[in-house]
Amino acid sequence: MLAVAAAAYGAQSAGNVVAAPGTQILLPRVASLVRAGRALVLSPTYAEHARAAAIAGHVVSETTDFDALAEADLAIVVNPNNPDGRVVSRERLLNLADRMKAKGGLLVVDEAFMDVGPREASLAADAGHGGLVVLRSFGKFFGLAGVRLGFTLTERATAAQLNSQLGPWAVAGPTLEYGIRALGDIAWQEAMRQQLTKDAARLDALFAGRGVPVAGGTSLFRYLDFGNASGLFNALGREGILLRHFAERPGTLRSGLPGSEEEWQRLDAALAGWAAKDDGSQNRIRA
Repeated sequence: MLAVAAAAYGAQSAGNVVAAPGTQILLPRVASLVRAGRALVLSPTYAEHARAAAIAGHVVSETTDFDALAEADLAIVVNPNNPDGRVVSRERLLNLADRMKAKGGLLVVDEAFMDVGPREASLAADAGHGGLVVLRSFGKFFGLAGVRLGFTLTERATAAQLNSQLGPWAVAGPTLEYGIRALGDIAWQEAMRQQLTKDAARLDALFAGRGVPVAGGTSLFRYLDFGNASGLFNALGREGILLRHFAERPGTLRSGLPGSEEEWQRLDAALAGWAAKDDGSQNRIRA
């Protein structure tokens, strides 16, 4: 499994890879790789990274300033980011990893959506760099969230430390078999990336045709940021179509991709109904 994962993600060797029953279980263990101090999370993003860092004893803050991450003992970046799809370049991340390594800190880069992200931005091949941990998720791209499988890519000594904490039977045998087959099926992966890119473009066009601006995302999800986001959320919800809303950012939504032609048609009809009833405020893009 580790050799297959290393080949699939571009890590240096199987010795740089840790397999776990999902990345969730890895988060507090990775955060504990450095002595408890100050943790900074590049936000807005998942809440779980901040929670895991706090469990590990860090004093946690969030920041929208990438350069401020260098002040932390533990810096966390989700790349590509959820929910807005923000991508930080490999060069900037490696520079930050160097700065963290020099002072005994750690940069954690969560590449949960890198399967559909720009491959040149991935740090998987730099896993032996030092001062760096890269996380990869299995279920999102392969659509197998119930198959709990995730990976840490890092320098060999750190990988050995994490493996010893997890023990020899951390991942179930059937899950390993799913992982080996899926990660080794390069033809399916390439075909799916092309299909997702096509579907994301179709969804953007569908939203745009009803006056809904798409502000970002990845080909697995789209990010909406506009004045009447709450109205759209409620209108689609009444039609049984659920988007992700964010209580702390009421003007933003995240939309997944329809899974069938019937679902595409349902979304189109619901958007048409909402646009016909709305007073035009959906066209006001947030500043």
